[in-house]
Amino acid sequence: MLTLLHLLSAVALLVWGTHIVRTGIMRVYGANLRSVLSRSVEKKPLAFCAGIGVTALVQSSNATTMLVTSFVAQDLVALTPALVIVLGADVGTALMARVLTFDLSWLSPLLIFVGVIFFLSRKQSRAGQLGRVAIGLGLILQALELIVAAVTPITQASGVQVIFASLTGDIMLDALIGAMFAIISYSSLAAVLLTATLTSTGVISFDVALCLVIGANLGSGLLAMINNSAANAAARRVALGSLLFKLVGSLIVLPFVHILARWMQHLPLPESELVIYFHVFYNLIRCLAMVPFAEPMARFCRRVISEAPEIDGRMKPKHLDPTALDTPALGLSNAARETLRMGDVLEQMLETWSKVMHGEPRQEKELRKLADDVDVLYTAIKLYMAQMQKEDLAEIESRRWAEIIEMSLNLEQAADIIERMGSEVADKSLSARRAFSPDGLTELDTLLQQLTSNLKLSLSVFFSGDVNSARRLRRNKHRFRILNRRYSHAHVDRLHQQNVQSIETSSLHLGLLGDMKRLNSLFCAVAYSVLEQPDDDDERDEY
Repeated sequence: MLTLLHLLSAVALLVWGTHIVRTGIMRVYGANLRSVLSRSVEKKPLAFCAGIGVTALVQSSNATTMLVTSFVAQDLVALTPALVIVLGADVGTALMARVLTFDLSWLSPLLIFVGVIFFLSRKQSRAGQLGRVAIGLGLILQALELIVAAVTPITQASGVQVIFASLTGDIMLDALIGAMFAIISYSSLAAVLLTATLTSTGVISFDVALCLVIGANLGSGLLAMINNSAANAAARRVALGSLLFKLVGSLIVLPFVHILARWMQHLPLPESELVIYFHVFYNLIRCLAMVPFAEPMARFCRRVISEAPEIDGRMKPKHLDPTALDTPALGLSNAARETLRMGDVLEQMLETWSKVMHGEPRQEKELRKLADDVDVLYTAIKLYMAQMQKEDLAEIESRRWAEIIEMSLNLEQAADIIERMGSEVADKSLSARRAFSPDGLTELDTLLQQLTSNLKLSLSVFFSGDVNSARRLRRNKHRFRILNRRYSHAHVDRLHQQNVQSIETSSLHLGLLGDMKRLNSLFCAVAYSVLEQPDDDDERDEY
């Protein structure tokens, strides 16, 4: 029992080492990897090579598949090049299996030692994350040694030999067990390496090992389907195409496994190495043969998985890709893009409020709907940002994290203010049949135009961080404050002149001026974050 626990812990260590390498690479080079993938979609050879290269870095074809499906889900990459990249990823993980079977026992303690020093001393820097990668690679090599050590006594047990002896003969059963290995270990790479180890110790025959390898490849396709089961139709098409490519390849090769095994056993290499070479060349030949069929496969996947009709009319987050959380810079960029969508909805709300103010009470319902959309996006951004490990963020990333949270909160508060402004206009002016004076309505329109302009500029400052634009936004805030105060005095002058319309809408008019001033402060707050100066004008803004 203790020996079995040692084996299970060694397999777990292998999976964990792969995870550490993947997350470390993604945090350092994740944005660049995505850029490489997005730029390599024009030509199939480039897309195929990009899949190989990215998978070699992140040590997992599943990780590459998740990157590609996130692109497809956001309409950044078409389905056909995405399938070609996934084929390249299958070759990449096979090549890494070959590299990891070399005798690198001397390298494992060195990588762990150096990696721990860099990771603990400079955790939030790029060097610290590369130290994390070194730790992961060291754990992978160490896990392979532990697997060999744990499997050796297991092979001597007669019961275990009987169990594995039952695998011989039925190629479909063997392939199914190989798929289960890949799913349980969450990595086809781990399943293939374990199969090679079992072969070298004589636990399983060479024929069974080849079937297990084919099944492990099929299991990685099933893993992709499971991971994307809740994704949109575009992402599920990528996973389905990858699975079908693997299924077609396995169905073609499995009937000839015994013939291939007898032929390969004549080669002057140990059977464990032959298993790895079979894994490499099987994926290489299969994927190269499947590349010309990427377009027909894409059409078939579109036909099988159609776009679901949009039943819920509410706005949903579009850029909050959970697979980007391992890359803080990319995750923050996604959250910033979603925050810009909040700003777009705010601009629509200002336009809708203007229609309410000009006597269209039915637009108040649309205003409430837009406010609900802002709440949905704000909640999604907040929860997305909460999933980021703040202790792993660099100083500049921590500052950007705070800016996004502050900006999204300000926009959410602004939406609540605009919704209340629409309700007050509808209740106190339109329902009571009280109209603003012509001069008062002109003044409100002027302020609204300036407010919309400041909102657009604030979104630009938030996304670009441009200092000159931030200074211009700060000046616009002061101009708006002066203009707002001038219009409030003009309204009081109309009250002295006994303007009936101004008297009837006085409280509403002054309330709207105050609300618009608060909106302007919320929109322009981002300027002070960029300029790194405190906003000391709020008290002076009061009148």
